[in-house]
Amino acid sequence: MTPPAPGRNVPPPAPPPDGAAELLFVGNATLLIRYGTLTLLTDPNFLHRGQYAYLGKGLMSRRLAEPALTVSEIPSDLDAVVLSHLHGDHWDRVARRQLDRSLPIITTPHASRRLQGVHGFSRATGLPTWHDHVLVNDRSQVRITALPGRHAPGRWQRLLPPVMGSLLDFGAPGEPPRLRVYITGDTLMFRGIHEIARRYPDVHLAVVHLGGTRLPGGLIVTMDALQGAGLVRVVRPERVLPVHYDDYAAFSSPLSAFLAETRDPDFPSEVVHCPRGERVTVNAQGVLQAP
Repeated sequence: MTPPAPGRNVPPPAPPPDGAAELLFVGNATLLIRYGTLTLLTDPNFLHRGQYAYLGKGLMSRRLAEPALTVSEIPSDLDAVVLSHLHGDHWDRVARRQLDRSLPIITTPHASRRLQGVHGFSRATGLPTWHDHVLVNDRSQVRITALPGRHAPGRWQRLLPPVMGSLLDFGAPGEPPRLRVYITGDTLMFRGIHEIARRYPDVHLAVVHLGGTRLPGGLIVTMDALQGAGLVRVVRPERVLPVHYDDYAAFSSPLSAFLAETRDPDFPSEVVHCPRGERVTVNAQGVLQAP
């Protein structure tokens, strides 16, 4: 049976205000982002509550929360997927089976090779760190730059797939960007985060992957509350949107712990609250619409 096409019977909504992006939080690290006539999907994860995501090396984790959308509800005007890495809670078997294989996917070189060679996604583009790829739809443009990420400390890195952060510079073709969004990906704090801050000191919104993902034996492979707050203090975005904190049993650091860190009077960024299934609209000046 042919799987349902993304966006079937779901008409594209009106674009967000000029210079603003609308982010719909689907769950885990999955966001549906619209800017002008552009529509992006990040780290597609559509497994249902109770199903297991495969994390590699025989490791699995059970999903605890239902995603806000099914893959068939993704709008028909989707321009591309931005994929931080190949893990089952970021690119699951539903995405692999049901997303259009001609859809552009911007990801790591490792994931690109796998997606093209094994799964038939012919337009998967692998970006080395600091390299970029530009997407244009009518008068809307996004420049996607691959940023450094580290999914595990030291020698444990070889057990996990390579990961990238993503810098999304939104604007119009041939003009300076109007909105800059940094998506951390599943990284820990390391020297590369300081280099991101040095190169890009003017981030309007950081989407921070949290959760303190704990592997058997206690190894932490995504930022917990303390590391996430530390990243924000280094990068100093104007606003921060936390994601990736309660969808899976492997998470050990709840959103409440991160929010407690942000109540420090010296915390440099405004926290954007966007529960699963809700939308938030932001531009370079601030939040235009919140849940």
